Amino acid sequence: MSPHSTGRRRVHRSVAAGVPLAVLAALVLAGPAAADTASGRAHVTRTATLGDLPLGAFSNGLLPGTVDDDRGVDLGGIGSDIYPTGRRGEFWTITDRGPNGQIKIDGKKRRTFPVPGFDPAIVRIRVSGDTVTVLDAIPVTTSSGMPVTGLSNQEGRDEAPYSYDARTPLAYNPNGLDTEGIVRAADGSFWLVDEYGPSLVHVSARGTVLTRYVPEGLNLTGADYPVVEALPSVLLHRKINRGFEGLAQLPGGDLVLAVQSPLSLPDTDAGEGSLTTRLLRFSPRKKAVTAEYAYRFDPVDVVDPSEDDTSELKISSVVAVGGDRLLVEERTDNAARLQVVRLTLGTNILGGRWDDDTTSPSLEQLADPAASGVPVLAKRLVVDLGKVEGVPGKIEGVARVDHDTLALINDNDFGMTDGAGAFDAQGRLVDSGIETTVTYVRLPRGI
Repeated sequence: MSPHSTGRRRVHRSVAAGVPLAVLAALVLAGPAAADTASGRAHVTRTATLGDLPLGAFSNGLLPGTVDDDRGVDLGGIGSDIYPTGRRGEFWTITDRGPNGQIKIDGKKRRTFPVPGFDPAIVRIRVSGDTVTVLDAIPVTTSSGMPVTGLSNQEGRDEAPYSYDARTPLAYNPNGLDTEGIVRAADGSFWLVDEYGPSLVHVSARGTVLTRYVPEGLNLTGADYPVVEALPSVLLHRKINRGFEGLAQLPGGDLVLAVQSPLSLPDTDAGEGSLTTRLLRFSPRKKAVTAEYAYRFDPVDVVDPSEDDTSELKISSVVAVGGDRLLVEERTDNAARLQVVRLTLGTNILGGRWDDDTTSPSLEQLADPAASGVPVLAKRLVVDLGKVEGVPGKIEGVARVDHDTLALINDNDFGMTDGAGAFDAQGRLVDSGIETTVTYVRLPRGI
């Protein structure tokens, strides 16, 4: 039933069997949400939208002079993750690296940064009725207070950055962060994850990068903040633009980081065809990774019946749901499913043969890791969001509102699309029309 439809809802015999007539009448009058509740289906209870806010005004309000031309782009991209503030209807969100796209030049794709001065920001929002309001924002800065920017870090490892039309090369920046997941620690500081390193980033309550934890052997030099090689070197094989995306904070304070896609180990083809990615557990107290887990995607056509390309599978969000349990979002750009896993001692693969990049076949190459003795995390499907009417595409952030309600936030990519048509002849954005939304979904039972 379309969200714009009016009139009475038809109650099918298979749903209505055994339900008293008085209850059926109430369901018909109350509409889809009440009927979905009675039939045991997940359903949307609220959708709220972020209004238009020029990106230049937003950025320069935080760090004056950082953006000289926003090319008509509005604030967006805050849907990289969402984390409850502890106040009803309020959440912390995080932008990614900023407006970016791809344009083919001479048959090769180039990564564009139309607003290169944009600085990733932590954004506090409030959901009220059908509106998302920005309450506050914190720019992510270096030790000396400079913007980190979202620009690529290292030549030869990250995509070369170009201007909006893909014609002019831009400088690499070792401070640059492609921020994704966010949680807030008990002391008021924030933890973020980044796709470039991939890295785990500890940020003060005011947005200053305190430490960036990267894989051993990354050799990132020139950053204006402390860089510590504390993550397994096998992560150097992350697929481009598929580093860390999900981040969760367990009840005791430990963090769980999700690699968005299977590692390209030993090569690109292995990663593109693999269904196995990795989760890492990090102890802020020990400042070290203490566990690693193998996570197995469902086949791509199970997650998204319209998709047949395995490489489109991603983990975009992980959420702690009590004890050692974790809610994991498997998605494509058009569909998503939420699974629950339990992190146990017996599933820890840290420091073993699967962290040795000379192991052959690699973990990513195993057609059936469990049959090869790998303790793959067991999982249970909580909800198929692709079957919930009203849930938008490209959900990147999930937060738990209460025992049976989730808040979902999408990444609207700042209204950008790929290709030369992303900007008009005057260099102004041709907006995609996709808005940033927060969608509340009620589950038929608690997690």
